[in-house]
Amino acid sequence: MLKFMFITNEPEIALIAEKYGVDRIWIDLETLGKESRQKNIDCVKSHHKISDIETISKLLTTAEMLVRVNPWNPLSVEEINKVIEAGADIVMLPMWKTVKEVQSFIKAVAGRAKTLLLLETREAEECLNEVLNIDGIDEIHIGLNDLHLSYGLSFMFELLSNGTVERICNKIETKGIPFGFGGIARIGEGLIPAEKIVIEHYRLNSSIAILSRSFCNTAEITDLKKIEHIFKSELEKIRIVEKFIEVSNKSIYEENRKIIKEYITDILHERQACKYA
Repeated sequence: MLKFMFITNEPEIALIAEKYGVDRIWIDLETLGKESRQKNIDCVKSHHKISDIETISKLLTTAEMLVRVNPWNPLSVEEINKVIEAGADIVMLPMWKTVKEVQSFIKAVAGRAKTLLLLETREAEECLNEVLNIDGIDEIHIGLNDLHLSYGLSFMFELLSNGTVERICNKIETKGIPFGFGGIARIGEGLIPAEKIVIEHYRLNSSIAILSRSFCNTAEITDLKKIEHIFKSELEKIRIVEKFIEVSNKSIYEENRKIIKEYITDILHERQACKYA
């Protein structure tokens, strides 16, 4: 079954997420360059702190503490040391573009935590073959938001329809490194229904996914009972879809891939029409 990650620095919400099966609680320290890079994109820009790692990591019993640090920079070693000392189980490096950056990151972590590379630049894909030969990479996640911007695309799920995600997944899989891509909304919701994305994860042998902001937007939903209901009921729905996939004929993969491509084509046509309306 898929491992799920959820971004929050609120202890009560972290414990609810863990209770209903979220595998990683994600503290997000990335700020460098993010505002200018995503200024026209409606996405989460968090204001988490290292103290959040200390607070929440002590409370978790089954979920791992995942921390996204800043892109590699002169202060990275110091930042990585701090997050590991604070309780990070997994350290994620975003926006890497070179083999040297990955090597430096692996060296800085030095086996004290798991390493997770967030592949979200064109340059990262271009040097991926070399990167995959580096020892010490525990996981790789494909970040569709920034990667589609890096390729100059208008819709992040174009990376599914044009074969980019599949091409990257195939390369990673040959090295036996666990990987994932993108985020998942609630079943039946999203520009592309979440169940279609879940099936695509299984087709590509992905094992990791983010629960997106639309799964449970805790910036807008503040009632803890309502949040708990969402996590309980919506995660159950995803697991039901996974069980359905496991007992289904593998022909559903190709059928689902075609459906996703049709969704993406329709969305792009609609956006193009609106642009010139």
